[in-house]
Parts: sequence; structure tokens; C-alpha cells
Amino acid sequence: MFGDKRQNAIDSIIGSDCHIAGNVTFRGGLRVDGHICGNLQAEPEESGYLMLGPGARVEGGVRAAVIIVAGVVEGNLHASDKLALQPQARIMGDIHYRALAMQAGAVVSGKLCHHPAVEAIPGPVAPTMSGQDLVLKLA
Repeated sequence: MFGDKRQNAIDSIIGSDCHIAGNVTFRGGLRVDGHICGNLQAEPEESGYLMLGPGARVEGGVRAAVIIVAGVVEGNLHASDKLALQPQARIMGDIHYRALAMQAGAVVSGKLCHHPAVEAIPGPVAPTMSGQDLVLKLA
């Protein structure tokens, strides 16, 4: 959806018959088609890719760099990079994102909170010296 095939690789799958009670931490790419009662977080958050399929249900917070939602999330979503909501997506919670793609039919019951890309914060500028300011003494 966002065009970066390298980042969109699925390493693990939680199937539709799987029900997890507890927090889930993952690395790389994860597809969820089952039910998770707990928080779902990429480790580290800045590199995780998460796909929540049409049958997925998460009751807890969700954090990853790239998140694609076609299922149900009852909790806040934090996408440090990109978030895509497909037509069947149902979100009951606040959404924090840098880039958002939302298709017609997706439902969000919460706030949309845009976080722009982190820009370099200029610090103090080191003083510069002209050729006249520099005096060398050779012994």
C-alpha cells in the first residue's frame, strides 16, 4: 500500500483460530488474523510492520512503524511512520500517525493525532573565525 516492499515482509503469523491473552512483542513483520487481549508492540517500534487482517481483533494498544488495519482494534494505535485503514477497519481509540491512508468505509471512534516527521533541531552555531582573527606564533 505504501510501496516499500523491503519493509513489508511478513515474518510471523497469528492465525484466525488463535486467541492470545497477554501482551505480544514482535520483531520484523507480523500478520494477525486472530484475537489478542493485550497490547501489541513491535520491538523496536521504529522498524516493525504489522498487518491486522479482516478477522483480527486486538483489545489493547498497538505500536509499530507501519500498521495496516482491516480488522478491529479496541485501544490506541501508534504508527511511528505509516498507517493504512482498509474499508473493514473498526478502531475504538485514538490514532497517532505520521502518514495516514484511510479508505472509504473505515470507522474511527477516537481522535486522529498527526505527528510530523522529526526534523533536525538546530542547535547553537559554533562561532566562525575569519583569517584576521587567527594569529599563529611560531617559535
